[in-house]
Amino acid sequence: MSQVRQHLPDEMESVVRAAHSDPFCVLGPHWTERGGKCALAIRALRPGALGLTVVWSATHALYPAGQIHPDGLFEAVLPSDLPGLRDGEAPAPAAYRLQFHFPGGTTVEAYDPYAFPPILTDYDLHLLGEGTHYLNYNKLGAHVRESEGVRGVHFGVWAPNAQRVSVVGDFNGWDGRAHALRGRGSSGIWEIFLPGLDEGTLYKFEILSRADNHLALKADPYGFAAEVRPKTASVVCSIDRYQWNDAAWIASREAHDWLHSPMSIYEVHAGSWRRKTGEGDRWLTYRELADEMVPYIKRMGFTHVELMPVMEHPFDASWGYQTVGYYAVTSRFGAPADFMYFVDRCHQEGLGVILDWTPAHFPRDAHGLAFFDGTHLYEHEDPRLGAHPDWGTLVFNYGRHEVQNFLLSNALFWIDRYHIDGLRVDAVASMLYLDYSRQPGEWIPNAFGGRENLEAIAFLKRLNEILHARHPGALMIAEESTSWPAVSRPTYIGGLGFDLKWNMGWMNDTLRYISLDPIHRQYHHNELTFSMLYAFHENFVLPLSHDEVVHGKRALLEKMPGDDWQKFANLRLLLGYMHAHPGKKLLFMGGELGQRDEFWEEGSVDWALEDSPPHRGIQRLLADLNRLHTAEPALHEVDFEWSGFEWLDPHDAAASVLAFVRRARNPENFVVAVCNFTPVARENYRVGVPRPGFYREILNTDSRYYEGTDIGNAGGVQAEPIPWNDRPYSLKLRLPPLGVAYFKLQP
Repeated sequence: MSQVRQHLPDEMESVVRAAHSDPFCVLGPHWTERGGKCALAIRALRPGALGLTVVWSATHALYPAGQIHPDGLFEAVLPSDLPGLRDGEAPAPAAYRLQFHFPGGTTVEAYDPYAFPPILTDYDLHLLGEGTHYLNYNKLGAHVRESEGVRGVHFGVWAPNAQRVSVVGDFNGWDGRAHALRGRGSSGIWEIFLPGLDEGTLYKFEILSRADNHLALKADPYGFAAEVRPKTASVVCSIDRYQWNDAAWIASREAHDWLHSPMSIYEVHAGSWRRKTGEGDRWLTYRELADEMVPYIKRMGFTHVELMPVMEHPFDASWGYQTVGYYAVTSRFGAPADFMYFVDRCHQEGLGVILDWTPAHFPRDAHGLAFFDGTHLYEHEDPRLGAHPDWGTLVFNYGRHEVQNFLLSNALFWIDRYHIDGLRVDAVASMLYLDYSRQPGEWIPNAFGGRENLEAIAFLKRLNEILHARHPGALMIAEESTSWPAVSRPTYIGGLGFDLKWNMGWMNDTLRYISLDPIHRQYHHNELTFSMLYAFHENFVLPLSHDEVVHGKRALLEKMPGDDWQKFANLRLLLGYMHAHPGKKLLFMGGELGQRDEFWEEGSVDWALEDSPPHRGIQRLLADLNRLHTAEPALHEVDFEWSGFEWLDPHDAAASVLAFVRRARNPENFVVAVCNFTPVARENYRVGVPRPGFYREILNTDSRYYEGTDIGNAGGVQAEPIPWNDRPYSLKLRLPPLGVAYFKLQP
C-alpha cells in the first residue's frame, strides 16, 4: 500500500471480464497520485450497480464514486487526511463501507472484501503444498469467522491451474465477476474473506481455467453442508457448536482393545431403514433415527452400527458410494448438528459408530471434483490410471501430495468433528491393483513392471499410521476381496495397517454352500472347512452385507433352499454358525428379520414381519446370539489366533456336521458348537470333548422360542468317559435338524 501504482486500462478491463489472476491489485484501497498529491483510491466492481458511494466510518462522510468502466467498475478518490488514515498505509478494513446503488432505488451497504488481508499464513501454504496439513479442513472451504473485528465468511480452495477463481451465490447474483479470490502464488490456493455473510449462505466456486479458458461451477470440496439433491450448491455451516455428551465414551475408546472385545455390527442404509409412510413415505431424519434406531439396535444386542456412506452424494441409487461432498454429511436427513446428535446418542447407549468411506473413486458429476480447475487435478489424466471401468467413476491421483492430504484430512475429519469410531474403507482391492477390472493394454505397469499400485499402497499405509497415531482406539476396516497379504497387520512389519478386514472368502463359500440343497452338501463339505486354513492370516470381520442382498442376488432367506420351514431353519443355522465361527460379525439390516425382499434404497425394512412368528423367531435368535457373543468370552476374546479355536470333528461330510470348540483367553473357558447342515435330526450323535462334566446347552437354533421344532438336549448333557474324536470324553447328543447347538461346561 505504500507504493503508488497507476493501473493500466487493460488491467481494469481484465478485472471487469473476470479474467485477472490477482484482482486485489486493482480492487480495494490503493494509494494513487492525483493533482500531484497522494490520494486514496477505492475501487469496487459490482455488475448491475448504477452507482457507488464510499462511507468513511469515523466521520460518516460520503464520497461518491465515478464509474470508470461501464460494466460496474467504480472508483472513489478520498483525501489523505481523513481520521485514522496515515499516508501510504492501508486503511483498516472497517474504516469504510461501500454503498452500491441499484435500479429501483435499492441500496446495498457492506464492507469492502478487497480491504481485508489474507488469512492463510505462509506456514499453512507450506503444509498444504507438502501434503502434511492434516487439519486442512479448518483452513480450506467456508468458515464463519471474524477478520479485523468484522464477522463474515472466509473461503479457500485449491485450484492451481486456474486463471481466476470466484465465489458466487445469492449474495452476488451468482455473478463470477463480483467476488474473485486472491491467488496465493505457486501454492495453487485461492482465498477471500467476504464480510457480512453468515451461516446458511449458498455458494459455489466459479473457476476459469488457465489452460483453455474452460469455465466451471464447482461445489466446495471442503464444504461442510450442501443443498438437498437435486440442487448442488454448498451451504456455509459451522460445525463446532454442538454440545457433546460422550466424553466418557471417547475417553474409554482410546484405551479399548477392540480386537479382543465383542463386535457385532448392524449395517444400515439410513434412507431405507424405516420410512414415514403416513408422511409421504419420507426418510427419517438423523434425530428420528437416533430416537428410533438406537434403542432398537441396543435391544438387539449389537455393539456397533455401520452406516453406508452419509457423505453428500447426488444419486440416491449409488447408496452414497459415489461421493461428491467428502466433508458434508448428506442434507437428505438433516443438518450436521442432527447427525452429531445421532452419534452422540449411540455413544451414550454404548454403541460404536462406523462409517463407510470411499477413497477409491469419485463420480464425474459436473459440480464435483472431476476436472476441477479445467485440468485433471484430483484424478489421473490418463484413463488407464484415472478412470474406473466398473463404476464409470474416476480414480484419485494418490501420488499427488495435495490429493493425499485431501483424503487423509477427510478420514481424520469424521473422527475429529463427528466423533466417529471407525471407517470401513470401501473397494480397497481396486486401489491396490493397477489392472483391477482391466484387460491387457488397459492399464499401465508400475515403475518395476508390476501390477501393484505403489502410490495407493503408500497412501493407505500412511493413512493408517496417521489416523492411529492421532486417534488411538479408532478402527480402520478394509473391504478387500483378494489375497493381498497382511492387510490387517501393522505397517512396521510390512502390512497395510488396517485393524480389520472383511472376510469375503468366508462369505462367498458359506453362502454358496448354504444355498445348496442339503442332499448335495456332503459333496461340498470343504467349502465350510476351507475358511479355517486362512482364518487367522488376518483380523477378519464375517460380513453378510448389503452387497449380498441386492441386484437379483435375493435376500438371505430367499437364498435358502427348500420349503418355508427349511428356509427359516437354514437361516437360523447360518446365523448360529456365523456367531460361532472366529471373527467379528456384520449383518445388514433386515437380515435379523429374515425379510424376503431384496434391499432397495426406496423401500425400507419390512417391519410388519415382526408380527409373523417365523420372522420374529429369526429376530429373537439374532438378539440372543448377540447377547451370547457379548457375554461369553470364548466367543469373542480370541478371534484371530489358533488358541481360540479347536476342531472336534471337521470330517463328517456324510452327515454334513461340523463340531468345534471356541476358547477364551483362559483356555478352560470354552464353548462347544455343533452344526447340523441337514434337515435330519440326528439321534445319539457322539462328539468328543476335552473335559469331563456337565455341558449345558446354552443355545439351540431349533428352539421353539425361535419357531423351530424344539429338538435338543433337555438343557444339557453329561460327558461320558468314552473316547471320541481323539478326546478322552464325549457327549451323546440329539442334533437339531438344520440347527446349531452351543454347549458350555459347567464348573
